[in-house]
Amino acid sequence: MTELKCYRITENASPIAPGRPQRDWMEATPSRFAYRCLPLSIANSSGWEIRMKAGVSIYWNGGSLIEDFRIVWDEGASPADHNCGSHFGSGIVTFHTGYLFRTDPGWAIWARGAPNAVKDGIQALEGLIETDWLPFPFTMNWQMTRPGHVRFEAGEPYCFITPVQHQVLDTIEPQMYELAENPELASDYRAWSQSRNEFNARLKEQDPEAIKQGWQRNYMRGHMLDGTPVNGPHVSKRLLAKPRPGKAPR
Repeated sequence: MTELKCYRITENASPIAPGRPQRDWMEATPSRFAYRCLPLSIANSSGWEIRMKAGVSIYWNGGSLIEDFRIVWDEGASPADHNCGSHFGSGIVTFHTGYLFRTDPGWAIWARGAPNAVKDGIQALEGLIETDWLPFPFTMNWQMTRPGHVRFEAGEPYCFITPVQHQVLDTIEPQMYELAENPELASDYRAWSQSRNEFNARLKEQDPEAIKQGWQRNYMRGHMLDGTPVNGPHVSKRLLAKPRPGKAPR
């Protein structure tokens, strides 16, 4: 079993929980159609959220100095929950998770903002950290995109961690082909393209059966165009483990 060890280094370390597939903007799409894109939902939940313990308002006047920031915590927030500030200036806000993470040999942590979570006025900066040896914690940084004000609410994820076997990337060699060089794949692609065009035309023409179906579910179900299951694993829902107390070393 692959392990992700989360060592608390502060008493009030941030809560960690499996990533949630829901997004406000996806909920707001007509008939919640954004959830028909399975890759979006799977990406949203392919990791663990590190969440704010208290709400905070961040103000930046556009300057390059640390003093050009103003951090205002919600009333009643404990000083121990104050986990962000500006260490670098230049519009960068730094968050401290309160953890030192350890992964198995060859595994690292990809730290970023929650996938497909749009936040106006600020952008998460991503980092890949070699947590299989690192004896100190990493920080999560965000870049303000313009002068102004942003909010992080209590319970909102400010960091999203996904363990990855990053060293294998150096062994991957992309190879370029013409689709015609793989006749079977080319045939499957043409059949899919024709089916998609025909289905969209039926929707446009208000075909009752197409409207009832709403959308083609082959990818969601892990089926080929003819309805046969894919020859290999297919994930339609991510179910990550909740953090639990670890066993003390013997």
